[in-house]
Amino acid sequence: MERYGLIGRPLGHSFSASFFAEKFASEGIDAVYENHEFRISTPLIVTGVIILCLFIGGFSSYNGLVGLDEETNTAWGNLQSQYQRRADLIPNLVNTVKGYAKHEQGTLESVVEARAKATQVTVDSDNLTPERMKEIQKAQGELSTALGKLLAISENYPDLKANENFSELQAQLEGTENRINESRQLYNKAVKDFNVKVRRFPSNIIAGICGFEKKSPFEADAKASEVPSVNF
Repeated sequence: MERYGLIGRPLGHSFSASFFAEKFASEGIDAVYENHEFRISTPLIVTGVIILCLFIGGFSSYNGLVGLDEETNTAWGNLQSQYQRRADLIPNLVNTVKGYAKHEQGTLESVVEARAKATQVTVDSDNLTPERMKEIQKAQGELSTALGKLLAISENYPDLKANENFSELQAQLEGTENRINESRQLYNKAVKDFNVKVRRFPSNIIAGICGFEKKSPFEADAKASEVPSVNF
């Protein structure tokens, strides 16, 4: 008995290329045999293009998020460097003032305590929750206030105002305070750009999949952001 295959021809029967083309056409398959290749149907092409566009768009969104995330990390690191620079200036400033204003022990101690608290409150840029940001802002604000009081007492001590070392420290401190304010602004701008990217479609989908979350901006109050006045 002769056996037949799935397409109705005896097993072992040879088939030509034209036979396959006719067979596919008669069954409504949108493909023809041409130079040993089959033409892919239009719906498959469209589907492939859509998938490719989605892949490219997702890849671009991910890279954009990574870039903005690095910008916020850099901006935060720069701000922390300025905070540390200010903290490094305080011991010499306190020692200089102590030599001329021994009766201002309370003011000097408040600066030392505020510095110690501010340097203890540190956090990585990836863990800047609103609560941690408030804690940092409070500590740095208290230090700014204490420094402002320390600078003000120089008016009562002419010899202190005339001291060259004191004048140099004051100038460095003022420059550092200005750089702190500038760094805050740059950090806030980086955070804003990142948060917009995280929320905007379609990058918000990639952000959700890859774990990118909104970051907290720096929102210091007016007193904490004021540069201590230096008047001679």
